[in-house]
Amino acid sequence: MNYLPLFMDLRGRPVLLVGGGEMAAAKARMLVKAGADLVVVAPRLERELDELVQAGGARHIARPFRQADVADSALVYSATGDAAIDEHVAATARAAGVAVNVVDRQDLCDFITPAIVDRDPVVVGISTGGAAPVLARRLRASIEALLPARLGKLALFANDFRAAVKSKLESGAGRRRFWERFFDGPIADAFLGGDERTARRAALEAVNRPAEAPEVGTVHIVGAGPGDPDLLTMRAFRLLSHADLVIHDRLIGPDILDYVRRDAERLYVGKSRGNHSRTQDEINDLMVAYARQGRRVVRLKGGDPFVFGRGGEELDHVVAAGIPVEVVPGITAATGCAAAAGIPLTHRDHAGAVTFISGHGKDGGPDADWAALAKGGQTIVVYMGLSTAGEIAGQLIAHGMNPSTPAAIIANGTLPDQKVVRGTLAGLETLVADNGIESPALIVIGSVAALAAGSAEAPRLRAAS
Repeated sequence: MNYLPLFMDLRGRPVLLVGGGEMAAAKARMLVKAGADLVVVAPRLERELDELVQAGGARHIARPFRQADVADSALVYSATGDAAIDEHVAATARAAGVAVNVVDRQDLCDFITPAIVDRDPVVVGISTGGAAPVLARRLRASIEALLPARLGKLALFANDFRAAVKSKLESGAGRRRFWERFFDGPIADAFLGGDERTARRAALEAVNRPAEAPEVGTVHIVGAGPGDPDLLTMRAFRLLSHADLVIHDRLIGPDILDYVRRDAERLYVGKSRGNHSRTQDEINDLMVAYARQGRRVVRLKGGDPFVFGRGGEELDHVVAAGIPVEVVPGITAATGCAAAAGIPLTHRDHAGAVTFISGHGKDGGPDADWAALAKGGQTIVVYMGLSTAGEIAGQLIAHGMNPSTPAAIIANGTLPDQKVVRGTLAGLETLVADNGIESPALIVIGSVAALAAGSAEAPRLRAAS
């Protein structure tokens, strides 16, 4: 380890920054955020740095650097881009016993500034010792995606209870177990999900209840999107990495399950036409039963849980059982698959509205206001409609829709084996049969369907024309 990682309190302390350009502005933003009493020495300031000074974030001395400028400074930064000036600043600071950082000159640095993930007061620093700054920035981006936006506020929230926990729990081991439950359970889940009232109530109960009281787990009903793991939301990704148990559907591919915590249990409850590994009632009961064991349960569903995903029924059941629950939306198949196929669901020249319908209603067959759908001027997206494609087309045509209306079918949308075929409303049933289309697939009806890429494998990226 060539550099010792430290966190330095600069609040109200004088810091000298030499330079007035873009490099200096980047350092100035960081130092002002850290609360430093910043002095910028430069003959001129570029716009961003000048605006920061005008806003009162720093003081500007409009002249070249002088040796006396380093006096009483806690740190010195030089960011002029002029080798001779930077070397002079570094030598002067070292002679005065002040640590110095020269931007892009590691050989002149007493310390280096890491790439920073800021969730104040939670701060993460990433450094490669100056060997690969781009790699440090990439690592920062990866860590940014992992850490919830409200993580810093969670730390401050936890601090509100430190004194009470210390007074209630005498042993260090007891306090440690409390904080593990606090950050790993429903209290932190509720807070990070934006429900501070529930989190505070649960935290107070946790502080005051006997240590032997059973823990209650949580249920997160999470949308996994249309299939491509890159389309998971950041919150879905974080929940998968912390879950104790993941209850997942048939449409959840192995690439998405790879994001599940390695030692978490995975329970398959997939359903397909005529083949249900678990009934909906059984799935509902499983979520509640495992949560009552104190486990963090993720109910992982393809697409969005509230778009033909029966997420509403599952939410009602968990709420009725008194279990903390959160619904995390996902990219629904209609938007995800249409985008991957190059189909705009609304387009000023084609469709002013879009309607999602299911190919299977509560009584089995498709159930819709066919007269309203047949009027045109909109896009119709059919979920789970392969087996009823002929019936859907027949109803729309019988109610006045033009049989030549464009239609497209997207199979395995957003995945490497995505397949898109185009045809007309009248030939919809034949389009399914002749092309060997199998579930999962989505049907798009309307003039926008003619805009689909129309190849056996629709390109995810289109070449510029």
